Amino acid sequence: MVDYSVTVYTGDAAHYSTFHSFYITLVGTDGESDCQKLSTWMFSLFFQPYTHKVECTKPLGDLLAIIIQKEYHIVFSKGPWFVAKVEVKSPMGDIYQFPIYKWITDCKDHYYQEGSGWFTLSTLQRRNTLTIWDQLKDGLPHNMKAESYSSLPLDVNFLPWFSSHLKWVLIDKWQEDSFFGYQFLNGVNPMMIQCCKTLPENFQVTDEMVFKDGNQSLTDEMQKGNIFLCDYKMLDGVKANIIDGEQQYLVAPLVLLHKTPDDKLMPIAIQLKQIPAEDNPVFLPTDSRWDWLLAKTFVRNADFNMHELSSHLLRTHLLAEVFAVALLRQIPMMHPLYKLLMPHTRYTPMINFLARKLLISDDGVFTKFASSGGEGMFTILRKALSSMTYRSLCLPDDISDRGLEDVPNFFYRDDGLKLWNIIYSFVKGTLQYYYKSDQMVQEDQALQQWIGDIYSHGFLSEKNTGIPIRFDTVGELVKFVTMVIFTCSAQHSAVNTGQYLGNYPEKRFIEDVPLNNIKVFKEQLQELSLQIEARNKQLELPYTYLDPKVVENSVSV
Repeated sequence: MVDYSVTVYTGDAAHYSTFHSFYITLVGTDGESDCQKLSTWMFSLFFQPYTHKVECTKPLGDLLAIIIQKEYHIVFSKGPWFVAKVEVKSPMGDIYQFPIYKWITDCKDHYYQEGSGWFTLSTLQRRNTLTIWDQLKDGLPHNMKAESYSSLPLDVNFLPWFSSHLKWVLIDKWQEDSFFGYQFLNGVNPMMIQCCKTLPENFQVTDEMVFKDGNQSLTDEMQKGNIFLCDYKMLDGVKANIIDGEQQYLVAPLVLLHKTPDDKLMPIAIQLKQIPAEDNPVFLPTDSRWDWLLAKTFVRNADFNMHELSSHLLRTHLLAEVFAVALLRQIPMMHPLYKLLMPHTRYTPMINFLARKLLISDDGVFTKFASSGGEGMFTILRKALSSMTYRSLCLPDDISDRGLEDVPNFFYRDDGLKLWNIIYSFVKGTLQYYYKSDQMVQEDQALQQWIGDIYSHGFLSEKNTGIPIRFDTVGELVKFVTMVIFTCSAQHSAVNTGQYLGNYPEKRFIEDVPLNNIKVFKEQLQELSLQIEARNKQLELPYTYLDPKVVENSVSV
């Protein structure tokens, strides 16, 4: 007879649960142990690991997996049990680690592979059949199926908390043109502005309107890269809401901005509707104070609707849930992609369930109080999804495509690109450790099923989005995973802001290389945070949305 030492870690106070006795089977290359009962009652109340002996008639060779079954108990038959990790020491002194970090709620067999055995093709890599796709409305990204809050899996559930980093500063500046322009760069919706090289045909602005002194021309300023456009054409034709019997109004404006010699971004023309007409004039800063202020207010209303529905809800919350559900369905727990992305996708299905229930349902807050609530908001979401591209989700490509590489005082771009590069370096170093060749990527069926799920359920199989259908190279995989982490953390913080980025509290990786990569990742984020803090001391209005110390790890608020 030989003895294996089995140590079980049950988590901490954040994962407090009813503890149970359980059965365990060790599976190795040379056989498996008998199913043996172990008890967790002794030290469970103190969140301490506990160690038991498992007897085997012979050595089992290299351990591949463990099989755990929670014992049925009359009193706590449905009581959840959180297992953080299991560590097994063989009679020869070899240590095998099984990072689990999951709630077990039933009394069925649960199979867990050894932490370094992710690429072993075996029957233990079972597809998750409990996580099911659903769709709120036609034309929208799919989401996790859940009939109620309590029906959500415990692993994606948490007690919601909210924090706010909002500071009531410069409240007296909201009417100023310079602040109006600044918000397109560093407000909560930096996604609308683009460099303008040619005026849209439906925006009939002339030199005489905007440069009355005759010293400048639109053509020259556009060639210099000093003219910028915000076009809200996606709102055109959207049915406005009716609130308490009162018809609401929703415009689809065009906004022209000019970069001045002192590097301020100033609005120079606003048209509130897409089609020029006598009842659709071009508003100018030289108009009466109240006409100009009213025009800017209508723009801010349009920007609010685009921000909340497209930039915030669709491009962070709904996409993050697609990434999360596809991960839970297709990627085994010991796969490096699961370990890499779980901290950035956890809790998103729960917060989105609440959003569908409390914000965009028939009696939700947005439906009741927003001008685009009701039918209009789903029209905007469909339009936004159909026009969204892979390049627009990748910050370096998006900044380039919008011609914003050289705009001064664009802190969303400056901080965002630094964060993107830090995340990219971390992802590249980690994935290249596991994928030694492009062929390994091509042959990883779980990986290909994951991106296939995202393509079909997130982007509704639209080829014009540019979203990959499969991965053929390590480079393609690295870029896509970087985009996923950036979207779920930094991008959400930029358009929402209020665990933080770089926080990997659960030790899912067991190899030295990825563990060191996490260490370097955290150090680089801390250095960037110090740089941002030093810069912000010189600014009248600090830009803090992408400071790593306030960037959430996942979309969970």
